[in-house]
Amino acid sequence: MDVHWKEDLRMPFLQQSDDVGLDGSRSIHNVDQGVTTITFKIGGVEFASSLASIKSMLQKLDGVDSITVSPLQGQVVVKYVPELVSARTIKETIEAAGVQVTEFLEQEIAVCRLKIKGMSCTSCSESIESALFMVEGVKKAVVGLALEEAKINYDPNVTNTACIIEAVVDAGFGADLVGSENDANKVHIKLQGIVSPEDMDAIKQSLELVDGVNHVEMNTEEGKVTVSFDPDLTGPRSIISFIQGIGTCYQASLYIPERQRDTERNHEIRTYRYHFFWSCLFSVPVFIFSMVLPMTPPYGNWLSYKIHNMLTIGMVSRWILCTPVQFIIGRRFYVGSYHALRRRSANMDVLVALGTNAAYFYSVYTVIKALLSDKFEGQDFFETSTMLISFILLGKYLESMAKGKTSDALAKLTDLAPDTACLLTMSEEGNTPSETEINTRLIQRHDILKIFPGSKFPVDGIVVEGQGYVNESMITGEATPVAKIKGDRVIGGTMNENGCLLIKATRVGSETALSQIVQIVEAAQLARAPVQKLADQVSKFFVPAVVLAAFVTWLGWFIPGVAGIYPKSWIPKAMDEFELALQFGISVLVVACPCALGLATPTAVMVATGKGASQGVLIKGGNALEKAHKVNTVVFDKTGTLTVGKPVVASAVLFSRISMEEFCDIAIAVEANSEHPIAKAVVEHAKNQLPKHKTQPSNGELVKDFEAHPGAGVECKVGARMVLVGNKRLMRLFNVPVGPEVENYFSDNEKLARTCVLFAIDGKVAGAVAVTDPVKPEAPRVISFLHSMSIRSIMVTGDNWSTATAIAKEVGIENVFAETDPLGKADRIKDLQAKGMIVAMVGDGINDSPALVAANVGMAIGAGTDVAIEAADIVLIKSNLEDVITAIDLSKKTISRIHLNYVWALGYNVLGLPVAAGILFPFTGIRLPPWLAGACMAASSVSVVCSSLLLQTYKKPFAYTR
Repeated sequence: MDVHWKEDLRMPFLQQSDDVGLDGSRSIHNVDQGVTTITFKIGGVEFASSLASIKSMLQKLDGVDSITVSPLQGQVVVKYVPELVSARTIKETIEAAGVQVTEFLEQEIAVCRLKIKGMSCTSCSESIESALFMVEGVKKAVVGLALEEAKINYDPNVTNTACIIEAVVDAGFGADLVGSENDANKVHIKLQGIVSPEDMDAIKQSLELVDGVNHVEMNTEEGKVTVSFDPDLTGPRSIISFIQGIGTCYQASLYIPERQRDTERNHEIRTYRYHFFWSCLFSVPVFIFSMVLPMTPPYGNWLSYKIHNMLTIGMVSRWILCTPVQFIIGRRFYVGSYHALRRRSANMDVLVALGTNAAYFYSVYTVIKALLSDKFEGQDFFETSTMLISFILLGKYLESMAKGKTSDALAKLTDLAPDTACLLTMSEEGNTPSETEINTRLIQRHDILKIFPGSKFPVDGIVVEGQGYVNESMITGEATPVAKIKGDRVIGGTMNENGCLLIKATRVGSETALSQIVQIVEAAQLARAPVQKLADQVSKFFVPAVVLAAFVTWLGWFIPGVAGIYPKSWIPKAMDEFELALQFGISVLVVACPCALGLATPTAVMVATGKGASQGVLIKGGNALEKAHKVNTVVFDKTGTLTVGKPVVASAVLFSRISMEEFCDIAIAVEANSEHPIAKAVVEHAKNQLPKHKTQPSNGELVKDFEAHPGAGVECKVGARMVLVGNKRLMRLFNVPVGPEVENYFSDNEKLARTCVLFAIDGKVAGAVAVTDPVKPEAPRVISFLHSMSIRSIMVTGDNWSTATAIAKEVGIENVFAETDPLGKADRIKDLQAKGMIVAMVGDGINDSPALVAANVGMAIGAGTDVAIEAADIVLIKSNLEDVITAIDLSKKTISRIHLNYVWALGYNVLGLPVAAGILFPFTGIRLPPWLAGACMAASSVSVVCSSLLLQTYKKPFAYTR
């Protein structure tokens, strides 16, 4: 074993590092720890008294460490402790001295993530963003409705997370701190041996003096400490060792907190399910008493039994059953409406509250009127409010379950890294390394790790000893393992297939390639989808217009009635002018109830996703449908998407007098124990060529002296014969001549994107096999049909240019991007989007996940990795590329249906408004009482649902299915 890496195992924990401050002075980290320097540009300083005034006033502030005023440079440099005083206070103090502050310099930007509670539509997310931008110091804020999270970039010198959370709460929403940008460089530690608060203070003070520790947060009640650190200077294992070294009684161990995101999501799903079931418990009987039993005499006759005057048992029963749904189960709509109106906006909660309140309180009015009058013949519609609330809760329940799957992709990306790793440390003598199994979170930069065959790399690093093959398909997407020797880089989360490797950790925590992919997926999922905006934008004008129309209708009938403009005979018995006008006004409000508007999108989405699943296409909600119908460019990954993803032998030839049976015997003997995909393909092909395959050569001699040459092939002895299996590089290494016939075979197969494996026996090439990843049979048809739909096809892959070009030519793709890494794929997507293209990405591997979320629409092959499937908008369940056509065509028809639903829902209500307002009453005596208006509203909802159900008749394009 080499010893050049042993120096890294004795890296000292405390390192003194000189840095230059903003004022030009040099400082030691562990001296200036916790002190921040900020520079203010100033103007208007004309007298020395002003400079003295600035210094004297700033020196009075608790937390100010030093002050340097430079009138020539026009600046004030202040060193201060942010925990004791804020930059804003310092700025105001300077201005109070009569000096104008023109700008801050060297501002720090911090990032935090909040879990937002109570959002129902895009107007809510827009309101939160507006509230956040009103907080001084907030530079950028993005609120994701689907994730129910917000990401905020802010200046920690001006504001903090408490102020940011307070702004969200003031806007009427709940907010919890999920984490910050440097969470990956935090360590959570459980403390034992603590007997008093003074012990906690002593540990905190000691940690704050440690070089590389940025922040210490103590939880005295639970005996836990959270430490933020700089991975360049220290690490979690060193911090734990330092705590244990403070005192003999202190014990520290790693503590892993639970994932907040999963816990809160499950609680939300359970809450909606609980409310929906309780709502159904009351609303179903109300519906039966209102719509079923009255139509089936004599079973419903008892509902018409009069208690007093015109008050019946049915009215009282419906009132009792409806009230809990309206005010207890439906409380969330009142709360949401209150906060929306506080923000001077109208969201879906306002619409629901208006509609249900109009239905409920008019029904209460009819109950009271029936109790007091013996001639009143009004009709209640308690079932309208109860059924509306039940359906909305059902939609929220289904929406919460769908949203929960969006975060699964992040969890699976994080889970790629193994939980433990084997750390090599030096013995006390300094020459014998010992192996220790540690948690992956305790790995520090420059650690030496031992990676066994079949194990995953916990972090990014460099191979310092050993050689072997690494399966990087989970990161690069390419199935062929990559040979690794001393000096090669490895990526965290990839698999070491064979050979024992020693690596030096170079990137840990948030710096690893896997963590960067996670960050890209998180950022992409926070992007707002436009599909949810249509109903909210319409409702902003629709609700005020309907309320105004209802009020004008009431005035239009009440004032003329009192003035005697229309005949008294128009007024029904047991009514007066006010009640007639009130009925017209309520009818206008109820007939224009927005339930049909709210059902237009979710019902179509539910039918389309169900139909898509039966056709082999899993569509993750309306966002994917809305974006997919605009797609004009489809980007395909190569391996596992356009191709099968499993190497097979395309041809085998002999270049000597050896028989095919003997050739296959040798191939099986040499490659049988290899885990390399190409070796497996060769063995499978050889076994199929033999009538009775054997695992050893026909002469019964064993394989010995086996030696692998990474990146070239293998050598061994089969009996007395020396056998080489590999590429031309291996042949040149052993001076095996490669004749023109072999060169031509190589050249012809490379043009067809095939990998050639040579077999040499006793210094001469005996035969060769060509291995290929075959193109899926439907791929050329799919590309051709996309072209007929005026949709452009592009291929992007991490494979080499020759292979990529050959595959593209075979399937009919003209535009190719080859030798592209995962982040490069996402960049290619963004470049196409910058040119105005609406891009769909079709992929199957973890390496495709950044591109899948960066694209307008991500489509994952069902047989691909779980992470790719979770990150995508659409999953092709049967792994059939033909379903790309189905997804795009179904999305076009679904969006057309949604638009038709909106037109029908709005048009139905708009046409019903004049009738409800009584425009026909003076001429025909026909009026629309509130109960009938409610029926019309329900009919409009039913018509929208029936319109959506027509999507059940969807069939694949006729020309395509042929």
